[in-house]
Amino acid sequence: MTYRLPPLNALRAFEAAARHLSFKNAAAELSVTPTAVSHQIKLLEDFLGLALFRRLTRALELTPQGSAMLPKVREGLECFAAAVEKSRTHANAGRLVVVLPPSFATRWLVPRLRRFALQEPALNLQVVRSLNAIDSDSAAASFAFDAVDLREEDSLVVIRFGTGAYPGFHVDRMFGSDYIAVCSPKLLTTDPPLRTPADMRFQVLLHDDAMANERAGPRWEEWLRMADVSGVDPTTGPHFSDSGLVYVAALDGLGVALASRPLVANAIAQGRLVSPFNIAVGQHFAYYFVTPEATSGRPAVQAFRAWLLEESQSEETRRTH
Repeated sequence: MTYRLPPLNALRAFEAAARHLSFKNAAAELSVTPTAVSHQIKLLEDFLGLALFRRLTRALELTPQGSAMLPKVREGLECFAAAVEKSRTHANAGRLVVVLPPSFATRWLVPRLRRFALQEPALNLQVVRSLNAIDSDSAAASFAFDAVDLREEDSLVVIRFGTGAYPGFHVDRMFGSDYIAVCSPKLLTTDPPLRTPADMRFQVLLHDDAMANERAGPRWEEWLRMADVSGVDPTTGPHFSDSGLVYVAALDGLGVALASRPLVANAIAQGRLVSPFNIAVGQHFAYYFVTPEATSGRPAVQAFRAWLLEESQSEETRRTH
């Protein structure tokens, strides 16, 4: 069926002007000039061959024809907007791709994802671990947004560990991170036992080279200096290129690791790891939720962002109290 319809902009201008009874107010709403609104109304009146407004000295009135036309135009625009929104929602029904640091994915996000899945069961989530989600000297070049192939309907967000200075993106701070010494509970009862910082001279130091290479984690010399421990070589002990391997080694009792407090909170709460000393090395990096401005308003992105920031607020509260 062929419809002979006036331009959409003319109908929008008519509806806004009729609602406000003012070309000026309609122009402000539509982000155009009053002259542009007047021009669109004239186009519509010419198209219909009848007057829709009476232009008085300081007022604007609808003609009987304009009054009769207004409800149907408003209903049509509302139906059109609903159809567009439904189409947009369908278009956004693709994947929500979340790129994030490997350790954060394994030890913080995944243990909490069941709660999000229950809240948003229809959302198609894909989690991609990438070291490019950690600030480095080449961060500006990669920024982790090239980690996956995206379809047009997909939405991409990044949970980034860094400074938070990412021009051109929508950025939400999640929480900061400090580093603590952690180990298996069995080390507290071995011979010799680990009871004071000075006992670290009898322990194996585990080194996370992945984080150190990315400038995202402290080294043992910083922790030993804060603990006022001397006589310990901060470079001895096995080095690992993967943070996950350091975590497994600590769980297995191989030695003591420096770990981000938020990322080991669950393991400590479950008794699988312990933090023997109340000594923490501060970190200027924090975790940020980063989205391209163009897609930050998509329903899938907004739903994940709201849930993530709520979880993050709980984490930050626990960390600071």
